[in-house]
Amino acid sequence: MSQREAAGRGTAKPQDQGWAWMVLLAAVVLQGLTLGFPCCIGVFFTDLQHEFQASNSQTSWFPSIMVAVLHGGGPLCSILVKRFGCRFAVMLGGLLSGLGMVSSSFCKSISQLYLTAGLITGLGSCFSFQAGVTALGYYFVRWQTLANAVASTGVSLGFTLWPLLSQFLLDEMGWRNTFLIFGGILLNCCVCGAIMRPIQLASGSLSQSAKPEEEPESRAEEAQLSNGASPYHPTLQKHTRRTKCFQMLQKYLAFDIFCQNKGYQIYTVGVTWMMMGFALPHVYLVPYAIHNGVEERKAALLISVIGFINIFIRPLTGLLSGHRVFTGRRIYLFSLAVLLCGLSNFICVISAEFSVLILYCVILSIAMSGVGALTFQVLMDVVDMDRFSSALGLFTILESITLLIGPPLTGLLVDITSDFHYVFYNSSFFLISAALFMGLSFCALEKKSKLREASKACLDNPSRYQYSETSTEPKAESQSPPAVEYITSI
Repeated sequence: MSQREAAGRGTAKPQDQGWAWMVLLAAVVLQGLTLGFPCCIGVFFTDLQHEFQASNSQTSWFPSIMVAVLHGGGPLCSILVKRFGCRFAVMLGGLLSGLGMVSSSFCKSISQLYLTAGLITGLGSCFSFQAGVTALGYYFVRWQTLANAVASTGVSLGFTLWPLLSQFLLDEMGWRNTFLIFGGILLNCCVCGAIMRPIQLASGSLSQSAKPEEEPESRAEEAQLSNGASPYHPTLQKHTRRTKCFQMLQKYLAFDIFCQNKGYQIYTVGVTWMMMGFALPHVYLVPYAIHNGVEERKAALLISVIGFINIFIRPLTGLLSGHRVFTGRRIYLFSLAVLLCGLSNFICVISAEFSVLILYCVILSIAMSGVGALTFQVLMDVVDMDRFSSALGLFTILESITLLIGPPLTGLLVDITSDFHYVFYNSSFFLISAALFMGLSFCALEKKSKLREASKACLDNPSRYQYSETSTEPKAESQSPPAVEYITSI
């Protein structure tokens, strides 16, 4: 047996068994530490306002930057994973997250928090979370769907535990000491990264996947050299740089898919618009409750209620949407969930009593579970899997922009009007309009496709519509994990 064959057999062994389940446990903890963490920032909203004498708009920039960087740093994380591996990216993310929160405890102004807790902690959380999900793709092949579903429960656990811990520490120690402790807690991402031992099979798949991308560049260089051009000629060097830049954009930001695939175009625009209002309740619900006389401990409990219900509803929603009855119709389920999110906000406008807010959290959590479970499944429906990674890059960057500007703009409106009800009016407007836009647009696109199929009824092989104007024939599943994959969660 050759050394290469022995290595191949040895590296295939950890997949779907043994140490892979420890990696899954580490991924659950990672998602709780990273994606679950921003939900607790609302607990500190009032204290930070008083400490720095900041307005609602100024204070809301801090969690907005954190969430936007967490979602929008996918392409940078993907490059880091390809260059250094998942373990390094996760551990680097843990160091950045811990450093950001420790530095935040010494901040003297709200603008310093934008850099420390917003940018540094957000970027670290992005590296840890997305590289951890990529590691699951290497360790699980047969049980990959189950592994991702189990790992996503970490988000719900984070939503449940972080607000309760935040309120307890805030009451006992103040926000500065609490942020210092949070820095130590987030350093546990490094422990999770250490568990994610590299698999040689992953690096092999990476090198193989890189070959086709290098071919256009090498062919261009060969053509220039065959015409007598020097490899150091300025024209050739400029052409090579342009080619590399185009390849990077093509790989991580799928502008070609956005221009050609109507389904992807509609869905990306709809979700980007939706994010203007989706995060508003998470940022302003606790301040709104405190402003209306709810005790601080009870106000922090509201976010925990949302997370607790998510633990049970999100997996059920995923199983329901996976039924064959909903095949090809998941976009309508997603639109319905977004619509329910928007309509639920009117409950807060009616009354701010604690019992009413609990009812609001229950309904919102059910709707959010549908949004979280279906966001990336619908994206897989509208885009071919061989381009999913690059399509996801553009998708997450665009949604991160609206996640960044949504809460501060709403905070500015609250500062001008001194009325927290505008938070929920704004959220409802963006969510309801996005739901109607996506649902009606896909319905029109489906009718257009059916008319096109009817006009081609004489052909023996009519194509089947799957929200895309490009061919979407099923492809054989690869037994090797994806070369580079980064996934976010809502």
